Amino acid sequence: MTDQFPTLPANLLPADGRFGCGPSKVRPAQIQAIVDGATGVVGTSHRQAAVRDVVGSLREGLSDLFSLPEGYEIVLSLGGATAFWDAATYGLIRERSGHLTFGEFSGKFASAAKKAPWLADPAVVAAEPGDAPAPRAFEGCDVIAWAHNETSTGAMVPVTRPADSGDSLVVIDATSGAGGLPVEMDQADVYYFSPQKCFASDGGLWFAAMSPAAIQRIAEINATDRFIPAFLNLQTAVDNSRKNQTYNTPAVGTLLMMDDQVRWMNANGGLPGMVERTTANSRVLYGWADARPEARCFVSDPANRSLVVGTIDFDDSIDAARIAKILRANGILDVEPYRKLGRNQLRVGMFPAIDTTDVEKLTAAVDHILDEGLAGV
Repeated sequence: MTDQFPTLPANLLPADGRFGCGPSKVRPAQIQAIVDGATGVVGTSHRQAAVRDVVGSLREGLSDLFSLPEGYEIVLSLGGATAFWDAATYGLIRERSGHLTFGEFSGKFASAAKKAPWLADPAVVAAEPGDAPAPRAFEGCDVIAWAHNETSTGAMVPVTRPADSGDSLVVIDATSGAGGLPVEMDQADVYYFSPQKCFASDGGLWFAAMSPAAIQRIAEINATDRFIPAFLNLQTAVDNSRKNQTYNTPAVGTLLMMDDQVRWMNANGGLPGMVERTTANSRVLYGWADARPEARCFVSDPANRSLVVGTIDFDDSIDAARIAKILRANGILDVEPYRKLGRNQLRVGMFPAIDTTDVEKLTAAVDHILDEGLAGV
């Protein structure tokens, strides 16, 4: 028997009901960018000028968005952040890495490093999901790694180079944070991310802002006799990026969507303007949770509450999964919690493309569900 879910009042429905934490809401103009590129770009060689011009525009736009320091470069390749973790074990970690882990994704990089037989076992400082460790150096580690934003839990950690880090590279997983959280890029050596979060595009690519020290490290390791698969060779990615291309054929539609998004970001205040948008979104969500007796913010320390991914726990008397199903039946999508976390909660994407008025409508819709007793257990 099919479960019937109530229809919510029309005045409680957001103009756009997409609140996923990746893939995330795509602006209509980004889809139009693919249509506009259908002639002369889509379906043409990625090594010719038309596609390379898109890559060049995107690299330049990201450089402007992050106000890259002198000598930093935007590097890109295929495979997303998951592929980057493996590439880093081959071409970025010299001998041993140190990791701050506080959720599923920050832990995956540490796991990849541990499985690499040519590296020493990584040092790991872990915090429980919902909490977050402070940036720190690790003795004997030539890479220090953590996530700017832990997508699975909604906790964020600032990008701050530890005072005693020496010549260790600071490598930041910014998959869900880049473009929506504040960052001073000179505090990191590698700030890598995927397109499907703040940049509102499809996955399958990774981008990284790299310092001169990181680029030098890549060259040094590449010159050794370490075996590095061609697809995961970071030196190959650097060399091709400088030509505004990728080693393998990229998803050109994703490039067009992301280029349009970066142009929109830079035209609307750059990174400070985007942080203003995500701050407004998060203020609405967390303020609402603080005011509801049945709800509470999963990340207890306000300083660690993400501006781009919000996680809200509910009392045992409330069935958060039913709330998500009612919302989905009414066109409000993808607020289910991260599947492996297994909590009675909602997880809400608050990326720059999401309008604050829609977050307000979302909370009003949940208010209605709770006040009408539609999600009790």
